Amino acid sequence: MFTFEPVFKDYIWGGSAMLLFKGLSDVPDSQSGHSEYLSMQHKTIAESWELSHIDKNFSIVANGSMTGQTIDDLIINFGEHLLGKNVKKRFGHTFPLLIKFIDANDNLSIQVHPNDQLAQQRHQSFGKTEMWYVVKATPDAFLYSGFSQQIDADEYVRRIKDNRILDVLKKYSVKAGDVFFLPAGRIHAIGSGCFVAEIQQTSNITYRIYDYKRKDASGNERPLHTEWAKDAIDYTVYPDYKTHYNSIENEAVKLVQCPYFTTNLLNITLPIHRNYASLESFIIYICTRGRAILTDNKSNTLPIRQGQVVLIPANTNHLTLEPTEPATFLETYIDD
Repeated sequence: MFTFEPVFKDYIWGGSAMLLFKGLSDVPDSQSGHSEYLSMQHKTIAESWELSHIDKNFSIVANGSMTGQTIDDLIINFGEHLLGKNVKKRFGHTFPLLIKFIDANDNLSIQVHPNDQLAQQRHQSFGKTEMWYVVKATPDAFLYSGFSQQIDADEYVRRIKDNRILDVLKKYSVKAGDVFFLPAGRIHAIGSGCFVAEIQQTSNITYRIYDYKRKDASGNERPLHTEWAKDAIDYTVYPDYKTHYNSIENEAVKLVQCPYFTTNLLNITLPIHRNYASLESFIIYICTRGRAILTDNKSNTLPIRQGQVVLIPANTNHLTLEPTEPATFLETYIDD
């Protein structure tokens, strides 16, 4: 079982809740100057990349004998024992998921992600299907997902030019526990006041559609990708874009099942046993609340707390989660 050092990112919309949520007083020494992270004197962290195989942002193991090795090293050393036979056959030596925590103090840009076919054609990349689990939210927190009325590609371009695209987006007030599934092609944005866990394909391709005319630290508006997004958007209108579910204490509740990941919710107050003997995939545990101790079939144990992510190798047959206080987990794997 592996934990990883977070890769912190700061953007103009970032908040200040990440360190407290993760139980950190400061950024680990290994993060100094790492990637795009802003100096801690500003105390803002927009995103924490918890498990990443994105180029130049490989996650680094933080526990056990493999401490200091990257996720790429794990794949090279353990192959299908880590990934699972089916996963390795499908994705080769690429870890197929990127796990993040996102803290939005301001609205993120309106955006869309290409599907596999378009992303491969344009960027030699996977597409980007993703999901959000709202960890916590301010009373006025909101997000956008999908269209509220039918438009076509030409009207989309006109509305971008006229700054009227928000008028045709479906806006949701949100609270902790809300879930949104975002297949590639769905227009969307996280709004101010949202703190979310995001599970997505391993892709860093985003088409920015609208950014509220705001300017960066240099006084420049961030570039838009109007034409690229035009062909990537799914213009289909659905009656509801929110994922509805009933949480059952001490049972796994399925939230999302798609070709790229399956995610279950576990709210636990008692020990719970999970059997993976027939699953040909790694398992990821994302702790959004509380603490627990994980014990696998080889008697390996690992404590996990709020704000941590654990990668369970595919050769694990079963796992016991024993909460030391009430805990909430997202359990994610690839089930094809």
